[in-house]
Amino acid sequence: MELNRDAAWELLTTHTRKENLLNHALAVEAAMREFARRGGEDEELWGITGLLHDLDYEEHPNAEEHPWAGVKILEEAGYPPEMIQAVLAHAPYTGAKRETAMAKTLFAVDELTGFIVAVALVRPSRSIHDVKVKSVTKKFKDRSFAALVSREDIVEGAGDLGLEVPEHVGVVLGAMQGIAGELGLEGIPAGNAPTTDQAPDA
Repeated sequence: MELNRDAAWELLTTHTRKENLLNHALAVEAAMREFARRGGEDEELWGITGLLHDLDYEEHPNAEEHPWAGVKILEEAGYPPEMIQAVLAHAPYTGAKRETAMAKTLFAVDELTGFIVAVALVRPSRSIHDVKVKSVTKKFKDRSFAALVSREDIVEGAGDLGLEVPEHVGVVLGAMQGIAGELGLEGIPAGNAPTTDQAPDA
């Protein structure tokens, strides 16, 4: 099938309505597109794979059904096997191997995008533009912060790409900053930010 981003978005929003899940899809898409550009890969294929990787999660938020339900939807829609394999392999518990660069990248950026959002939201400005790589790596060491995010998956994913964690964070953070408005992370309007001089240690 010919990949079409508008059609992919329509498919996603048919199954996903929660804003946080849509924002996650957009963040992963942005990161995937950035890595595709850097590696000379098919940006549209990589981007749409990121956009659709969790399309079933709102309807099937459990390991018994996700991402298998999404894979079935993608298969029925005629999406290519390499996309379907990457979506299946982004969840470690499926047992599917991450054999392609696209599959490895999807796994590597998935958890990290959510962690970066969490870091942005504890900034006084709530702006991703105020997030620095060192802010993310510092919070990374705090196991009580965003405790549900798997640090192990992020480290493993970066390693699979041949990157150190700070370098990996830099690429993903930059991609997300590029779509800050779409993610709702442009920040609090001027005059509405907290006035305290004690910013969170992020």
